[in-house]
Amino acid sequence: MAYTKYSLTPANNNAAPPDGAPEGMLPSAVNDTMRDMMAQIRDVGDGIRDGTYTMTAAKITGGSITGVTFSSSAATITGGSISGITDLAVADGGTGASTLTGIIKGSGTSALTTATAGTDYAGIDTAQTFTKGQRGEITTLTDGATVTPDMADSNNFTLTLGGNRTLANPSNLTAGQSGSIFLVQDGTGSRTLAFGSYWDFAGGTAPTLSTSANAVDRIDYVVRTTTSIHAVFTANYS
Repeated sequence: MAYTKYSLTPANNNAAPPDGAPEGMLPSAVNDTMRDMMAQIRDVGDGIRDGTYTMTAAKITGGSITGVTFSSSAATITGGSISGITDLAVADGGTGASTLTGIIKGSGTSALTTATAGTDYAGIDTAQTFTKGQRGEITTLTDGATVTPDMADSNNFTLTLGGNRTLANPSNLTAGQSGSIFLVQDGTGSRTLAFGSYWDFAGGTAPTLSTSANAVDRIDYVVRTTTSIHAVFTANYS
């Protein structure tokens, strides 16, 4: 658009007519210059109306805009409202969709879509197959006269016995939780372990630990209810 030949500084618009208005120009040149300016104003107006006018540093404050398509990645709009804009393409940093809910996925080159539980991510209420190994940490229990596991901390625990101890009823019991507890004798050995009332062993009899120094036994458990833990004891691992 030729309007750019005009300067924003009035005194600098002194080129030869019709590109400027120098001092002492003839009356006919005044007419030519005015007509040229009229044409440039019409050209800009038509460009804005038809969408062919490109703003290199657009800034619109307040008001509303209807039916606008943005192609610039640097457009800034402050206040007001915009309606009638088509979905922003992925290449321009958009999703290619009007609405998306939940967890979103994308490859970086195609439109973003809603991810599927059990396929794109692990869902807590979705049947799924893991194709790589999964594991939980083994949490060390603090030795003391009475040891109370917090089942919210872990599924698997280890306890080194520094004396005769009691494994109390755990806190935060939830039916369905399962795991293992490793029971390790210290360097002295012959430590005993009593159990809280929630620990249920086959036959109703609590096990007797291995007595050798540094011996390792294991309890495997499944929480049946908030007051019942089914436990299986195996002794004297090498």
